[in-house]
Amino acid sequence: MRCVETGLLVGLSSLLAASCSPRAPGRPEDAIVIGALLPFSGSESAIGRNLEQAMLLAVDDVNAAGGLDGRPFDILSRDSHSSSERGLEQLLELLYTDRVAYLVGPEENDLARAIAPDVKALDALHMLPGYAAPSVARIETRGGWIRLAPSPFAVGCALAEHAVREGVTTVNSLTARDDYSSSVGSEFTTNFAALGGRVLPSVTFTSGQQSYASSIESGFDWRADRTLLSAYPAAASTIVTEWTLSGRPGTWLLGPALRTEVFLANIPTGSLDGYFGVSPSLSLRSECQRVDEARETVGCTTGNAAAFSGYFSRRWNGEAPFPAAHFYYDGVVLIAMGLVFAQATSGTAPSSGHELQKLIRELNSPDHDVASWRDLKTAMAKLRAGIPLRYAGAAAEYEFDSYGASKHYFMQQWTIDGGAFVDLAPVSVACYMAN
Repeated sequence: MRCVETGLLVGLSSLLAASCSPRAPGRPEDAIVIGALLPFSGSESAIGRNLEQAMLLAVDDVNAAGGLDGRPFDILSRDSHSSSERGLEQLLELLYTDRVAYLVGPEENDLARAIAPDVKALDALHMLPGYAAPSVARIETRGGWIRLAPSPFAVGCALAEHAVREGVTTVNSLTARDDYSSSVGSEFTTNFAALGGRVLPSVTFTSGQQSYASSIESGFDWRADRTLLSAYPAAASTIVTEWTLSGRPGTWLLGPALRTEVFLANIPTGSLDGYFGVSPSLSLRSECQRVDEARETVGCTTGNAAAFSGYFSRRWNGEAPFPAAHFYYDGVVLIAMGLVFAQATSGTAPSSGHELQKLIRELNSPDHDVASWRDLKTAMAKLRAGIPLRYAGAAAEYEFDSYGASKHYFMQQWTIDGGAFVDLAPVSVACYMAN
């Protein structure tokens, strides 16, 4: 069930309050409710509905596989409004009014950070599927965090290695002052320096400006061989447009947040043809094998991701899933698998998010047999029999570090040609594996 607040519903506040309740009409009273904060309105609204559709599809699948000993799962969504202030209010509603014990999202990095003390105080589980989710790099005794997408370190590593392979000797970055963009920019320059390259001064900017001309001029005044553009699509599209009008000085590298049709639709056609970027690979680790040791390139099939895209499209009237939707589907399934296994082995669900996070990490040990999203009925039956299984999902074969961050060994390279994204060979994240 989706819950979206709008000003038009002020006069129906009592009805709205009821529809935001974990016991809303149409939801069984014994449902296991997973809370979600998604951008249904505001600047990031294009992605919110797609991500919710992925979560609803996952709920349909785990319920068809028997739920939690017959108890169904359900989604309670609230709107972040693509806003820090309004989004935080909705997060607090999910945790304190709706009393969800399992939270998925938000997409906004600053909101995920802001809610961390409450997740810890309530000992909830916080599933972080978004590319821009905060890093997970400490062990807690209360609360549980699981990060599914590659970290900024993995992204920065892949970008830096590409630059070195291409013979680039100097780099800098033009970076938005948000946590994710800044982290990607910092990891890129740090890894490039560690690989023997020279880092020139970078430039940061605040998103939401009418013009970024001065930032563009400052960034390219250093004449770096490559300048990383690390920002969200709204600001980045304005920057690329102004850069094009100024004569296209310098050469860009493109951050993962720009792998979106919204970005391409708002820049001059052909302006970035031939430019290079990286984003998370959706190929399973078992679908990849190294083909060029020197360049760290790998050959990957894409059958798993293509199968999920087709499955999603059939369910949602031909709509295709955004790449991030694969991770949101997996986030719901991972929660369900952890709860089902706990019920089977201890007779009860974990009493805390900290315990559930630990259990999900342990289930996804490389030593365990694999369970595919394509056959959750078989997977759930084995879990109910007490057989531990790791998950090969819509986005990845999961393996987690001791903090709860998913390990990613490959990144997807891409370029732009004729105003469209074109995938190149994936690459190993070698500096990531060295750590």
